Amino acid sequence: MTYTTLITTAQLQALQAQGQPLMVFDCSFDLAQPAAGRQQYLQAHIPGAVFADLDQALSAKHGLPDRNGNVAVEQSGKPASGGRHPLPSRERFATWLSSVGFANGMQAVVYDRNGANYCGRLWWMLKWAGHDAVAVLDGGLQHWQAAGLPVAQGEEPNRFQSNFELHPPLRTLSTAADVLRDLGQPAVQTVIDARAPARYRGEVEPLDPVAGHIPGALNRPFTTNIAADGRFKPKDLLRAEFDELLQGRDPASVVHQCGSGVSALPNLIAMEVAGYAPTRLFAGSWSEWCSDTSRPVERG
Repeated sequence: MTYTTLITTAQLQALQAQGQPLMVFDCSFDLAQPAAGRQQYLQAHIPGAVFADLDQALSAKHGLPDRNGNVAVEQSGKPASGGRHPLPSRERFATWLSSVGFANGMQAVVYDRNGANYCGRLWWMLKWAGHDAVAVLDGGLQHWQAAGLPVAQGEEPNRFQSNFELHPPLRTLSTAADVLRDLGQPAVQTVIDARAPARYRGEVEPLDPVAGHIPGALNRPFTTNIAADGRFKPKDLLRAEFDELLQGRDPASVVHQCGSGVSALPNLIAMEVAGYAPTRLFAGSWSEWCSDTSRPVERG
């Protein structure tokens, strides 16, 4: 069986017992302490899991322009987005997947210990690379441990390199130019901002040089999708909440964003759990949007 949105600990256990081609990824991270995710992984992770570092594996090395307006280009191509966590090119991402031994015929399971805030990035990137068999471990490492299941410590043995092949994207990436072009056209575009309300309103801005939000954007903090038990809310409840937020707007018009394109993903995944068709991601998000002073900003 293939899992494409969420997977439970019991379902993951069953796949492991059946010997299905499978790779588990630990995406734990801490924005305030970028090295903390690896340290947490070394202390405890699902046996066999590969560590996927947000900064090193799931982001390009450069993205924001320098003082002359130039964006650095990596050997494997220009980043696919700007912002504080620019998407690497699909080619660079495929090279990393191959380096850790991930192959096209495998089921991917991604998790973190951060309320699906970071593993959603890898989930989306695999879809963007044309790989549909990827699911978020619902409840993350906490639910795995609460079930009394074993964890490993330290590094895992290196795997043989594979040859991951890119396929047509299964999810759509929106650029800053796309978002700007469709501003003020609610039938075409509905932006959902996943940041905390105070940041959305522009009352505080701890990370980016400009406070505020994209004009017309709706606000749904990414934490809203997670229930008290650490898992995604039930499908029907998520559907009701998004219907209330959209107020009749076409769900197909939705573009998700946050500060740097990472915490927008729980909203995007939640919409799919709720039964909506896949929506779009503005990966550069607010950090890319506000880097150009010609783009409009709204506050309040």
